[in-house]
Amino acid sequence: MLTARAKQLRRNMTTAEAMVWKLLKGKQMKGYDFDRQRPIDQYIVDFYCKDLMLAIEIDGSSHDSKEAQEADLARQQTLEKLGVRFLRIRDEDVKEDVNSTYFVIKEWIENFEIENKGKPLPGRLEQ
Repeated sequence: MLTARAKQLRRNMTTAEAMVWKLLKGKQMKGYDFDRQRPIDQYIVDFYCKDLMLAIEIDGSSHDSKEAQEADLARQQTLEKLGVRFLRIRDEDVKEDVNSTYFVIKEWIENFEIENKGKPLPGRLEQ
């Protein structure tokens, strides 16, 4: 069921998600492989890199309500317990300046690489 929902989400990406996917697909982001609408545990994250255990979430206006923010936080905390790291980017920021979005993601990865230099990549989270 989760896999079917992920496929549906891939077919119906938001404008901002499509813009970010253009930056990530085909290992364009520093050679890292990202999946879009990736099921992890009982959730689906917008983008996920197995090698970095990094989830990138594009938060649109549907995430602005208190209830949505609480649900996002609970979901994020659950996945962080599994070792997943999060980078959250506002939908409007992507649409306003996709180049800045590129550099935000690139900088996150570069900082991760510096902090973990000489260490093996964190590994892959199995479903």
